[in-house]
Amino acid sequence: MLCQVCSKNSASVHITEIHQFDIVQPADRPSDTSGRVIEGTTQAEQKHVCESCAQMMNLPNMPLVKKSMVDIWKLLQQSAQRSRKEGGLTCSSCGMTLGEFRSKGRLGCSSCYEAFKAHLEPLIERIHNASTHAGRLPGIEEVAPGRHQKIAELREKLEHAIREEAYEDAAHLRDELQGLESEGQAT
Repeated sequence: MLCQVCSKNSASVHITEIHQFDIVQPADRPSDTSGRVIEGTTQAEQKHVCESCAQMMNLPNMPLVKKSMVDIWKLLQQSAQRSRKEGGLTCSSCGMTLGEFRSKGRLGCSSCYEAFKAHLEPLIERIHNASTHAGRLPGIEEVAPGRHQKIAELREKLEHAIREEAYEDAAHLRDELQGLESEGQAT
């Protein structure tokens, strides 16, 4: 495929431009100059160009042809400064740094969770695809989490019934709540 700009060289850079157009409905009254947008449509346009034409177009994300040693050295210094700033974060209890945690993959003590909280939350969410615990709790039988949730829901309904002065409903909810709580104590 030939370059669409110069029509001489072989096309090696492929560009997809996405344009969005809004359809505007004309104003109802002649005095009103603004219309209202009804819907937006998108149109994709593809271009195929050679490397030299692509460099002249000054496209974003185009790799630079060559980087000098000075540029590479500056990038390395910036990276080192950034890692020193992040690595400077330490746990007050055990003295573990963020850099040590990243290299070892384990925390030093329970205080590390608070010290590195800003870095741990996105990591844990990315690993587990959730930010709250939804599984089994240690030391509690498998039936119990459902009962605990039911008890919490009943307490909420009971409080709502009392606020609404629905005392008959509140009495039934109280009895049901007491039954669930005594059932949990019996096992």
